Amino acid sequence: MEPSLLPSLALFAHVARHRSFTKAAAELMVSRAALSQSLKTLEHRLDVRLLNRTTRDMSLTEEGQRLLETLLPALANIEHAVRNVGEDHDQPSGLLRINTSRLAAKILIEPYIAEFLQRYRKLRIELVMDDGLANIIADGCDAGIRLGESLAEYMVAVPISPMLEMVVAGSPEYFAQHSAPASPKDLAQHNCLSYRNVTSGAIYHWEFNSPDILDHTLRVEPRGTLTTNDDEGMIRAALQGLGLIQHVSIALHDYLEAGSLVRVLQPWSKPFPGYYLYVPTREYMTARVRAFLDFLIEKRDRSAI
Repeated sequence: MEPSLLPSLALFAHVARHRSFTKAAAELMVSRAALSQSLKTLEHRLDVRLLNRTTRDMSLTEEGQRLLETLLPALANIEHAVRNVGEDHDQPSGLLRINTSRLAAKILIEPYIAEFLQRYRKLRIELVMDDGLANIIADGCDAGIRLGESLAEYMVAVPISPMLEMVVAGSPEYFAQHSAPASPKDLAQHNCLSYRNVTSGAIYHWEFNSPDILDHTLRVEPRGTLTTNDDEGMIRAALQGLGLIQHVSIALHDYLEAGSLVRVLQPWSKPFPGYYLYVPTREYMTARVRAFLDFLIEKRDRSAI
């Protein structure tokens, strides 16, 4: 490959990621005209159209999309290699960008973030909250945290929490007025509080595994007087006795231990892979990421004792 193409390919990746010349130019601190001219030159040299442009919109051609999918991991590897060259491996330093769901941040990171940064005083952390499954390469993050069942196969992932379960629970005050459900079918007689996914906008359907039939799953659409896209608000409503909720076990653990929430339908819950730290490759794992991973594993192992 001609080395002179590298700058133009990197500029193309920025424009394609933002789907905007204006935003890419602002990020790179170059003029929009210079950026546009660079892309035109690249298309001319490759003899292929990469972008469809109008006065209002911009989209990738099929060839442009294929090129972008190849470029993103390659550019990420270059960035990791460059950042790793000057890194002090005995004392990790610099900015560590972690893409994480809000719940994972609350449970796995926020309680220990001061301890971690005191241990590695040359590090800075940026938490990018995202409840969807993010492309950490495209988003410029070092690593991501998600549930194991939602990870792409090509990602390198390490478990940082124990196995989890989906828990149905309500307050003692609620059960003082309503009998506990014996099976998911009984939920039709209960006020089931709904959670709306922040990213997709879809209502989360409650999931169950039959204790009697192997590999038989059941999905129930919750119907009740409250729908929210804030899981903490949903928990607070349950604590007030409003109705039943289903949530991941790690989020309800303290309330169940304290007795402020009571679990039901436990035989219908099957353990599933917990949270994982995922990275695009082991080969270019920086000392920053390695330190963070080792720290989370340390906390995971202590919590299992």
